[in-house]
Amino acid sequence: MRMTRSEFLAWPHKAITLLGMSGVGKTTLAYKLPSDHWFHYSGDYRIGTKYLAEPILDNIKRQAMKVDFLRDLLRNDSIYISSNITVHNLQPVATFLGKIGRTDLGGLPVDEFKKRQRLHRDAEIGAMRDVAEFIGKAQELYGYDHFINDAGGSLVELDDEKTEKTLAENTLIIYLKADDDMERELVRRAVANPKPLYYNEPFLDQKLAQYLEEAELDGPDNIMPDEFVRWIFPSLVAHRRPKYEALAKRYGYTLNARSAEAITCEADFLELVANALG
Repeated sequence: MRMTRSEFLAWPHKAITLLGMSGVGKTTLAYKLPSDHWFHYSGDYRIGTKYLAEPILDNIKRQAMKVDFLRDLLRNDSIYISSNITVHNLQPVATFLGKIGRTDLGGLPVDEFKKRQRLHRDAEIGAMRDVAEFIGKAQELYGYDHFINDAGGSLVELDDEKTEKTLAENTLIIYLKADDDMERELVRRAVANPKPLYYNEPFLDQKLAQYLEEAELDGPDNIMPDEFVRWIFPSLVAHRRPKYEALAKRYGYTLNARSAEAITCEADFLELVANALG
């Protein structure tokens, strides 16, 4: 969606998609906006509570069935299992995605890992295409004036033109661009606390082959899961950066993520976005 500064400020029902790497402050920024006026749509929350809800539960149950005590209770319906996914607690989604590597260290075989990655891709496409419907719900059903789509960092990995056009036609896309220092901080956090991530499959295949050669490993089953995530993350940041920039250039606008950090209220946010349009 393209518009002028004046058109944006006069827009009665603003709908914005925040784009950028996980950790640049999209969710923090969304929560600085008044909750009584802005409907906060979390793509990751939608993924976990609708599109991956059953696979996530199946994964948890699969682990529970390995414990004799829990297996007996589950099989005779004495207990049930549910996941408590919230916008601030997406651990069940991450746990389902998992990491490649040694199963004795909690890793997944490559085939299973890729299966879950494909399920996540389909789920993210579904969640982003739902944005148009939820904009209408936010206004008509819940009475919100404005809508903010807190998109996942892997949005640019989907390579799905229909999804991109859906967001571009229904929202103003704002890319929160990390500077060099922020990117280094993102890498530092990933090294200190490696988390499951979604990877575009061709990128994953290329990096997996490179890692196995550099680490002199016979195959993926010998990978230390956390070590691979630490190793690949800087390449992932570099891989996604031009994709974010291209999407913003084609459909949206770019904001310095550091400037977004300084926002304290709705008025600051609107002025910052308006200046980007100008």
